[in-house]
Amino acid sequence: MSAFLLTSCTTSDSGEDAAAPRSTSPAPSTTRTATEPSEKDLTERAQAAIAAVSSGTLVEAGVERVSDGVHAEPGLSKGKTYRLNLVCVGSGSAQLEFVPAKAGTEASVPCDESVVQQRITGDGLARINVDGAKGSTGVIAWQIDAI
Repeated sequence: MSAFLLTSCTTSDSGEDAAAPRSTSPAPSTTRTATEPSEKDLTERAQAAIAAVSSGTLVEAGVERVSDGVHAEPGLSKGKTYRLNLVCVGSGSAQLEFVPAKAGTEASVPCDESVVQQRITGDGLARINVDGAKGSTGVIAWQIDAI
């Protein structure tokens, strides 16, 4: 009986020896290397770049993964002028387009932290699309200001 009590004190419910040191397996590895910045870091850098150039009254803003793209339909007042600021942080590039096309000018947005600015003339609803080129990674921050 004493052997049973001794055994029950040193084993866990799973049958493992409670007195023995447990090995902890390392956290699952991700595909990102130690030199690649995290999505959070990329987002912070993109937001800082947009904040440095923003002017006017904020209308709408956001941050999206390059792979998801930006697809926004801001309500813009007819005849009013706006500024769209875009920055892509990561690798590759993205393409900006407007629907209807007269709302703004198509442009390439390199994912090198440079800010691309577009003047937009309000004409009701306009769709803004920014789609990443194949293989592009990172985040796109964007902001529309009324000027």
